[in-house]
Amino acid sequence: MKFLLLALLLLPPHAIAGKAAKSLPQHGATALSGDGTHVAEDADFLAARDAFRIGDAARLDRIAVRLKNSPLEPYISYYQLRMRLETADAAAVQAFLARPDETPMIDRMRAEWLKLLGKKQQWDAFMAEYPHLLNEDAELACYALQARRHSQGSEVLQEVRKLWLSGSKELPDSCKPLFDAALADGVIDEAAIWQRLRLDLEAGNVSLAKQLAAKLPAHRAIPAAELSQAAANPEHYLGRIKLEKASEAQRMAALFALHRLAKQLPQLAYAQWEKIAAHFNADEQHYFYSWLGYEAARKQDDRALEWFRAAGDAPLTEQQLAWRIRAALRAQDWQEVLAGISRMPPQQQDEGAWRYWRARALKALGQTREAEELFFALSREYNFYGQLAAEEIATASVTNIMPPAYKPGDEELNVMLAQPAIQRALALYRMDLRTDAAKEWAWAVRNFDDKQLLAAAEIARRNEMYDRAINTANRTVQLHDFSLRYLAPYREALRGHIQQQGLEEAWVYGLMRQESRFVTAAKSNVGASGLMQIMPATARWIARKLGMKDYHRTLVRQVETNLTLGTYYMKTVLSWFDNNPVLASAAYNAGPSRARQWRGNTPLEGAIYTETIPFDETRDYVKKVMSNTVYYAQLFGQPPRSLKQRLGIIAAKNETNQQPIPDEK
Repeated sequence: MKFLLLALLLLPPHAIAGKAAKSLPQHGATALSGDGTHVAEDADFLAARDAFRIGDAARLDRIAVRLKNSPLEPYISYYQLRMRLETADAAAVQAFLARPDETPMIDRMRAEWLKLLGKKQQWDAFMAEYPHLLNEDAELACYALQARRHSQGSEVLQEVRKLWLSGSKELPDSCKPLFDAALADGVIDEAAIWQRLRLDLEAGNVSLAKQLAAKLPAHRAIPAAELSQAAANPEHYLGRIKLEKASEAQRMAALFALHRLAKQLPQLAYAQWEKIAAHFNADEQHYFYSWLGYEAARKQDDRALEWFRAAGDAPLTEQQLAWRIRAALRAQDWQEVLAGISRMPPQQQDEGAWRYWRARALKALGQTREAEELFFALSREYNFYGQLAAEEIATASVTNIMPPAYKPGDEELNVMLAQPAIQRALALYRMDLRTDAAKEWAWAVRNFDDKQLLAAAEIARRNEMYDRAINTANRTVQLHDFSLRYLAPYREALRGHIQQQGLEEAWVYGLMRQESRFVTAAKSNVGASGLMQIMPATARWIARKLGMKDYHRTLVRQVETNLTLGTYYMKTVLSWFDNNPVLASAAYNAGPSRARQWRGNTPLEGAIYTETIPFDETRDYVKKVMSNTVYYAQLFGQPPRSLKQRLGIIAAKNETNQQPIPDEK
């Protein structure tokens, strides 16, 4: 039983937004009614969709007649054409693609038509249509290269080489003829194969690496069995290999095993390395240390910086560069922070995180004027680092962090609602076809200016499409409405739970906004449910704690039960972590044990703890929850309290309450 409880405590109640609540009837011209007005049309559309999915063309054609004047007609026309695309007349396809409707279905049809043309190698027709495509994928990118090679010859193969070296993901079949041609021409040479092999091994794609190894000459080939053994049990593999007269390929396999071992335990990898390091050349040694430093930094091992320095001038990936800086932050080595950011490519340096930490490093090193210039520029951005930057240059408590709100008038709202694309999105949401609805909505608003975005966001809010309202309002550049960015529905339903648990309302909303965007039926791909995204095992554990004898798994989807369970769990993790919302937020997302283990051996400021969370999702999650909390506190009229104050200081591992988490022993 104790192991079961340990497992569930490691399970986070997190997720991303899923299925939305149905819209309720609204008053006024700025809402699309969900009452009986659209019942027949909705039923016809759903029937047409089902006919398309099962391939019943005759039934689809009959229903299409009734939906001829519906805003959803482009979907029906798409269904009809898609069912006969293989044999369709090119003129019919072109007529559909030329429609003026603002809907993603046209670009979707264009992509499918282009793939068909590519398979048939109809390159002239392909190149005529390809420039109009907006959403490209890898399959179409390779078809486009094939089409250009047909007209331009071997000069395209240099681009194929770049594609070959661009990453370690397995590319679609449309890329294979290009790679075969580049290999045959020698454009993808032995060095390129070796480089791609290394990328695949770094990413752990052993099956792809085996395929590439077979393309190398015998003296550089790595036997597939060696790679399998190194992947399955790297410590055992390293213990048995003989490297006294090892080939380059054998050393590569050993480096792969060392990297696998470093992912598990950096110190163990280093212990193995010390036994065999003399058999590797300088470049290979630097390569090993670059990955050992990276894995150690992600494990928050104090030796990470030492190992990064041992890597010398070895080229580092963007991820390695980031983690070298994070290791320096935990060590409070501001000179190393500054030097590390300077090594980044310009695009990476321009990210908000590294602009902020560059400014902090400059300030710590006494370069105050340059630091303040960076803080000032960043402070204009409404996000975690913008807030922290604003606080660095504020002469007093930050009280006015939100700009005045722009409110669209009725005329703007009515003009927006009259757009067929908006009507389609609302109708799809009304029918709970959320995936199609989200795509339609994103397509509709993609080119909107600030005023249009805020009008669309307000329409979404009035139709209880809270996720679309928030995401749309978030996109504005100069005009803003933070009451739309930070919606606060269900306040009456939540008030009693918040009071009972003694929680801060702003933090509850900051977390819930990040969990579900207030979509009551949200469900993640790992099974978390509802407004507060509770995992099934966590929900059962909380229900037992609360004495809910009649609890069953479907209850977690009910708003009242979800709020009961979620607020109880928030209070629980908050109490486990000495009322520290940073640690509690990390625990809510990634599990309590992980949040505890990520603390330092010395006290860390909350911003550094957050920046050095090893899980990308959790690191982003905690930043956004804490940023959200500050905005909600202002919207709710709470006394001003800065983000930096809220982040606080995270106590060292040996300075915190060491009482075990209940049932985790």
